[in-house]
Amino acid sequence: MKNKLIYLAVPYSHPDRRIREQRYYEVTKFAGELMQEGYLVFSPITHSHPIACHVDLPKDFEFWERFCLEILKRCDELWVLCLPGWTTSVGVRAEIAKAKELGMEIVFVNESDEDDVDVAISCLM
Repeated sequence: MKNKLIYLAVPYSHPDRRIREQRYYEVTKFAGELMQEGYLVFSPITHSHPIACHVDLPKDFEFWERFCLEILKRCDELWVLCLPGWTTSVGVRAEIAKAKELGMEIVFVNESDEDDVDVAISCLM
């Protein structure tokens, strides 16, 4: 249902700034595509990456955890964009655990399905 608020998770933290930038770009593009399709989307990386860069805040989940999990509680569904590293991401794993605790629907989206945002597939955990 497109009236539900989606929290769009993706791996982000990485020691290489270029990888963080690429992840930011990919999730922001995908969030925009979902919005073009009429979905209500909150992408924590799209929101917090520019803030962290402009005021030199930490780029790790430990710093952002309280903010992210509080926003997640206000959403209806958790969608995970399965970019490389998603299964080992501390942040994504915490977001999945919180969504399960809340009884929230969790949708795993394979990055190769970006052209058809209505197609979600289960990724192996």
